[in-house]
Amino acid sequence: QVQLWESGGGLVQTGGSLRLSCSASTRVSNFDVMGWYRQAPGKQRELVAKITSVGSINYADFVKGRFTISRDNAQNTLFLDMNSLQPEDTAVYYCNGGTRARSPKYDRDYWGQGTQVTVSS
Repeated sequence: QVQLWESGGGLVQTGGSLRLSCSASTRVSNFDVMGWYRQAPGKQRELVAKITSVGSINYADFVKGRFTISRDNAQNTLFLDMNSLQPEDTAVYYCNGGTRARSPKYDRDYWGQGTQVTVSS
């Protein structure tokens, strides 16, 4: 059973920074794609950023220029550096690791338990 663990969340003031980390029970290099998602109260879970095994990165429009996703295979960790945090960034942030097969029915996605990020105004 693959497990993911997030850490690094907390309470920060507007304009502050946080670094989220995600560790896995397997090598992060085994995932074809890893990403960060977030879910605010009363809202659906949404993509924040993702990175593929070949280093291709996508960011949600609302975080471009503020957040940076990175993947350190040597440390077996996925990171999300968040700067210029705003109250609307308040949410539970989830780490995702996915494997992709030729047939989508064999795709697998794994999730962490989430870490709370709260930005005070």
